[in-house]
This record gives sequence, structure tokens and C-alpha cells, in this order.
Amino acid sequence: MLRSLVGSEMCIRDRYPLYSSGLTLRDGVAVPYYLDEANEWGMSVESLQQALDSARAEGTAVKALVVINPGNPTGQLLTYENMAGILEFCAKESIVLFADEVYQTNNYTDDRVWHSFRKVMLDKQLPVQLVSFHSTSKGYYGECGLRGGYFEALNIEPDVIDQVYKLSSMSLCSNLPGQIAVDLMVRPPKESDPSGSLFIQERDSQLTSLRRRAEKLTDALNQLTGISCNPSQGAMYAFPKIELPPKAVAAAKAAGKAPDGFYALNLLDATGICVVPGSGFGQVDGTWHFRTTFLPPEDQMDAVVERIREFHEPFMAKY
Repeated sequence: MLRSLVGSEMCIRDRYPLYSSGLTLRDGVAVPYYLDEANEWGMSVESLQQALDSARAEGTAVKALVVINPGNPTGQLLTYENMAGILEFCAKESIVLFADEVYQTNNYTDDRVWHSFRKVMLDKQLPVQLVSFHSTSKGYYGECGLRGGYFEALNIEPDVIDQVYKLSSMSLCSNLPGQIAVDLMVRPPKESDPSGSLFIQERDSQLTSLRRRAEKLTDALNQLTGISCNPSQGAMYAFPKIELPPKAVAAAKAAGKAPDGFYALNLLDATGICVVPGSGFGQVDGTWHFRTTFLPPEDQMDAVVERIREFHEPFMAKY
């Protein structure tokens, strides 16, 4: 996909490792950008422009921008205005936009509505080359084993699309359960259908539960010493920042670990709770984070939160 649409030279992306790994496999290079933690993990078009100008000054031909919305690992939900600014940037700079929207149904805030980049692009009548992604593996479906998904390409040259089809035809098609799951995802039961009322009840129950769990987790994290965490507006993740004491940073260095990795390994050893260090995604120099989820069953969330607290406070006091 990357080679067909944008060549293999370059892609600006945020730091979900799938994209950096895909670029490496295809001899590509990634130009990182950082989300604005002080602005609920929003995207700064100014920082995108700086990253682009810097890459071009070094002789790099930037081909594409990847945006994950709702976000992974940060759980942010971009505003309509922010999305319009990103699309204007892509149109001005002739950059393909890859819109990873696999968590589009997971929204947990009343003051912000999820919009697709497709909708915003058509509203603003912007000539952006756009590829949008969705998957049955994420969202409230969470059918990871079925491996179904799709992408939609807009404003892409027909000859390029022909090459994408050609590449796809070289491999086997998706398994039948995956294809069925995609059909159900894009055409869910209507309220008037025999299963409609049950489907709506189960969907709403799942999403409401996830919202309660997201709020419980972020509220608890913000009560811990040295931790600050933006609200999880969407997806399935929280990405708190942790201010580690200098002695903890020194102990991590002595152990040959990144400080947030050192914290995460100690947490795992003490509690069995697995989080992903922010250094695995990329973060502003001198800051430390970890990604965690709120996917444990709701009746276990209080116990999970308490186990984190029982580890965290003695760890901070120790160092």
C-alpha cells in the first residue's frame, strides 16, 4: 500500500509502531511529529510544518502523513477545526493523508463529536489525496481474531488504484468470517430488524461501560504522585505523563533501561499489570509516559486501580 501510493521514501507519522515498522520494511524513513499534550493531545499544524520543512531541507521527499483519530496511544479525539487545518496543510503541501479511524465508534466525551476526515474534506471541498482505514479488530466489536477491515481511497489516480488491486490479487483473500464481520460492521442491524433492539442495547451497554472505565482510570491516575493524565476522549487508551525522581532515572540508566521502561517493568513484576513505556512510541525529549488501557472487566477496575496505587506510591518514595 505504502509503495503503491506514496513510494518508499518518507512518511510523517505519529508514533504507533505499526507504521514505523512498515516503513522500515519498505526501506522508508519516518519523520516524527509530536502531539500537543498541553492541548489534550491535539495536533499542531505549526509543528507539522516545522517537521516537513526540516525534512525537506535535509533532502527528504515527504510523501504522506498518518493521523490516528481517535488516538493510539493517547486516546485523543481531534476537533473539527483541527482536522480542517490538517487537511489544508496536506492540500497545500501535496501530501497524501492516511486516516487511521479504527476507533471511530469509541467516543467518551459530550463536548466533542468524532468526524471522519472524509466528511471534513468534502465539507471544505479540499483536493486532498485521502486513504481512510477501519477494522473489525478495534472499536466496540474488538473481533481481533477475525482480521477483517477495509480502506477507502479518495482523489487517488486510477492508475495507482489499479496497482493496489494488482498487489492485492497476488495474495489470498480475507477469510470468510472476516469478510462477514466487515459486512456486519458497515451494515449493522437497523432498529426495525429482528435483532435491531438487542444489537443497540448491547452496543450502547459496551460503550457506556468503556466510558465509565475510562473516567475511573484517568481520575485515579491523576491522584497519584507525579502523574498527570489527559482525559481519554476515545479509543481504549490513557497515556499519562510520569515525573520520575532523579534517583529512579539514575537506577534505570544503571540497569540499561529507559526510565519509563524501568518503571513499567517494576510495575509488571510487582502487580502483573502490563503497560507500554512511552519510549516505545516516541515522546518529547525529557518526558516519560506509559500507555495503559481500561479494558479489564468493569467489576475488576477498582482492584486494578488499587494495585497500581499500591505499587506506585512506594516506588516514588523509594527513589
